[in-house]
Amino acid sequence: MEMILNWLGTLPGAAGQGLVWGLMAIGLYITYKILDIADLTVDGSICTGSAVCAVLLTNGVNIWLAMFCALLAGMLAGLVTGVFHTTFGIPAILSGILTQLMLWSVNLLVMSGRATVAITRLKYADKVLISSSVSDIYRTIVILAVFVAAIIALLYWFFGTALGAALRATGNNLAMSRAQGINTNFTKVLGLSLSNGIVALAGSLLAQQQGQAEINQGRGAIVIGLAAVIVGEALCPKLVTNFAVRLLCIVGGAIIYWFVFQTVVFLGLPSELLKMLSALVVALFLGVPYLKRTYFTKRKVKRDA
Repeated sequence: MEMILNWLGTLPGAAGQGLVWGLMAIGLYITYKILDIADLTVDGSICTGSAVCAVLLTNGVNIWLAMFCALLAGMLAGLVTGVFHTTFGIPAILSGILTQLMLWSVNLLVMSGRATVAITRLKYADKVLISSSVSDIYRTIVILAVFVAAIIALLYWFFGTALGAALRATGNNLAMSRAQGINTNFTKVLGLSLSNGIVALAGSLLAQQQGQAEINQGRGAIVIGLAAVIVGEALCPKLVTNFAVRLLCIVGGAIIYWFVFQTVVFLGLPSELLKMLSALVVALFLGVPYLKRTYFTKRKVKRDA
């Protein structure tokens, strides 16, 4: 009984982590599902958002302005990836890798060559949005939930506009979009900028939550984001077409991921195996539709015949 209570005590912290990474997964969803682009920039841009926010905070900048600057920095990173892809004709996945490598140096420059920039939580408790060590975790969860809901509402509005519809059309059918007069290069760059801006915004929240910006903070972020997207899509029935509901499911997928992650940690799995576990979970969920289509559907057809 005591073990169960101890495990339940870890879940609020996992929910807080899930909301932050759910925001990151929403950014990844824009490129991975809407634009149909595998963007690896996110491993660098989440750290960029974290670094920019932490450096500005430690220099006395208002928290909301620091987060806005993190958003702009992430959008700039996405813009670079978009220019590599559309102007120079570099495949999207390689463009993301190149930008990610560049961001390693950029992030070090932002942090003045330091591997870590600490946010003293007691000092910034009145400014930092997320500060779980000095504030009530449930209050933190409520603030995060409202913040994420506001972002989802803004995205719901944006993708209902003509520009948002053009972005969705680009991902659905590139050739038809061009035939309809849509500047697909522009919409690709816009989508990549928007995606990485949201990812960097999540990075700014992550820095506040962890009390520091660290140069390796984004390593493996795309794996966590993909896991959240895949689990979220599994949660959302195919008949549900409402965009806001689908984004909420993505956030739910991130929370479930962190519940599982926290449970595995609680059960004593060696920390060096956690990233391997994350990769295996993502591989499993990515492979299930193919396995179902290849093996189970064929067997059913044979039986019907």
